[in-house]
Amino acid sequence: MKKSYVILSTVAVAAMLFSVTSCGKKSASGKNANKLVVWSFTDELQTMIDNYYKPSHPGVEVEYSLTPTDQFPNKLDPVLASGNGAPDVMALENAFVRKYVDQGDKLLLDITDEYNAVRNKMIAYPGEIGTLNGRVYAVSWQAAPGAVFYRRSLAKKYLGTDDPAAVQAALKDWDAFLATARDIKNKSNGACVIVSTTGDLFNPYYGGRKGPWVQNGKLVVDPIMEEYMDMCKVLKEEGLEGRQGQWAEGWFAGMKGELKDESGNAVEVFSYFLPTWGLHYTLKPNAGTTAGDWAMCAGPAPYRWGGTWVAAYKGTKVPELAKEFLMYVGTDDGFLERWAKDTGDMVSNNNVINKIKDTYSEPFLAGQNHYAEFAEMANHVDGKLCQGTDQAIEGFWGEAVSSYLNGERSKADAIADFKKHVAEELGIQS
Repeated sequence: MKKSYVILSTVAVAAMLFSVTSCGKKSASGKNANKLVVWSFTDELQTMIDNYYKPSHPGVEVEYSLTPTDQFPNKLDPVLASGNGAPDVMALENAFVRKYVDQGDKLLLDITDEYNAVRNKMIAYPGEIGTLNGRVYAVSWQAAPGAVFYRRSLAKKYLGTDDPAAVQAALKDWDAFLATARDIKNKSNGACVIVSTTGDLFNPYYGGRKGPWVQNGKLVVDPIMEEYMDMCKVLKEEGLEGRQGQWAEGWFAGMKGELKDESGNAVEVFSYFLPTWGLHYTLKPNAGTTAGDWAMCAGPAPYRWGGTWVAAYKGTKVPELAKEFLMYVGTDDGFLERWAKDTGDMVSNNNVINKIKDTYSEPFLAGQNHYAEFAEMANHVDGKLCQGTDQAIEGFWGEAVSSYLNGERSKADAIADFKKHVAEELGIQS
């Protein structure tokens, strides 16, 4: 078990001295000037507070509340709208962070000046997601670029090498990916599929868009999303994917090397598209005896998947304390270096990344330095594609793709239905 050593950064020392000397002070509203109310859907933030923030800020009291992700927006929305009982600081999940950022200073505290002071050391895309019209309202401690994780033994067996550079060449773009999928099928006599589900391809294609879903108030279907539909159709019809659902039992079975088809025949899964956290929280716990038989490469396209941001309520009675908390959790060199070393999380601070990235050797990946690989990928992600309506639109898009893959709709009809649903439900015309 790793020990955690608390090393106070200059910012943390200053904050501690401020906290100690002002302990017990009340704001003009009567609120304890050294108390923060923090709401979250993830216990990661509680770990940060208990093990890192509080030890370096002993004069600050933190009242922490945890709510399940699916219930969190419903709890948060009414208090932000009314101002009654709103937290000072809140965590915002990738699926709904832009819902709040898109409302700017109507709901959130402006932290532009504070963020601009450290912007040059930060990976760009998390800050882009937290920005509206040039003003910054949310920050993230993490970057979640995605990669392709593949089985070394299967790469050797069907491609002749497990070297990440060679496998990357075989998956360098979508044409190469498809050619390699067909090659693997042929050489394995159909026993090996390149992915267990077409769902794995969504985020990589999604990250390749040239613009967001909504442009100048209109719904725009980027051509690459139609290419995604085409690729999924080819993979399914040619038997190049395992016909599983993402997060379904078969999806996990493929990680263990235990996937079987409808007839009970073994199916080998060559690769999975997963982000930084997918390595530690999805692949590792489900790999079973395949642990150590994996490697990673960038794959056909840069993409991201998931993440958590933190923001402050515009009406907080302790704005300076809230700002300092956001900058500590989201950007502080000393804290983020300790967090990265203790958890393996990919942080959003390039100063920290560049300091530690060459020290990693991941046994699960047969010694490959995953951190350095992810560091390179993170700086190619475009955060400006993210919008508050994404989650709802993605839901309608998923329905359209499924109807096309299942033969229920033609491609044109599926897209037409998608546009109709977005117009009817969200009021966004195409």
